[in-house]
This record gives sequence, C-alpha cells and structure tokens, in this order.
Amino acid sequence: MYELKTKENDRDVLEFIENVENPKKREDAYKLLDIFTDTTGYEAKMWGPSIIGFGSYHYKYESGHEGDAPLVGFSPRKANFSLYFATGDPEREKLLNQLGKHKSGKACVYINKLADVDVEIIKALIRQSVTFLQETYPKA
Repeated sequence: MYELKTKENDRDVLEFIENVENPKKREDAYKLLDIFTDTTGYEAKMWGPSIIGFGSYHYKYESGHEGDAPLVGFSPRKANFSLYFATGDPEREKLLNQLGKHKSGKACVYINKLADVDVEIIKALIRQSVTFLQETYPKA
C-alpha cells in the first residue's frame, strides 16, 4: 500500500527556518510564516522534512486513495519558495494573474522573493484555498 511521505510531524518550524542558509530567504520565510499564520489562524506545523503547513484536511479520491494534507503551506527551497494553495478552484487563476512575478505548476506556486509579489494577493490565495478545501472536504 502507498505510504504518504509528507505527514505532519513534531519538528520545530523556527529551527527549520533558522537553518535556511540564505539570509534574505530566511527573512522572507519568517515574513511568510507571519502572513500564513495571521491569515489562516492556524499554528504552523512541519509536514515532511521541508514543508511548513497550516491547518489540515482529509481527502479521499474516487480511486480510494486518501490521506491528510495541510490546507496551505510553503517551503523555502534553494532555488525559490514553493507556495502550496488549493488546486481545482477557478478563482485560483484569477488571483494568480494578479500575484506578480511567479511560476506555477499543478499544486505549487513558485516565487523567488516576497518583493516580487503582491502580499495582499498571497493572503487572498490563502483565504480562497482554505475556504475551497474546507467546503470540498468537510470534516466528517
């Protein structure tokens, strides 16, 4: 059976951020921590070795695959920041068009630094993601 690698764990979020080598990236990581915490109202938790997640939801696909994931999150990677927002919501693209300099994949939005993007749009993406996921996957 498939075992999900990215699980919530007890690693220390602040210690993880302190180990980010680049000082500017570390500073932006602290700012993102505040933005995500203030916007979601959830405490930051480590998910897997490198994702800082906020809140959680339980998903179950038609295939039978199920698991838990953070509602939103981010990771300060070497090349850029990966921001994790909900996929599948048509409002996501509208907000991304207003975000600023970024790239996006299926699940991730990649930014180089906070100065490249509109923080208010990040907050809107966070709120939209949390609402969409809580409506799509209500707690049983």
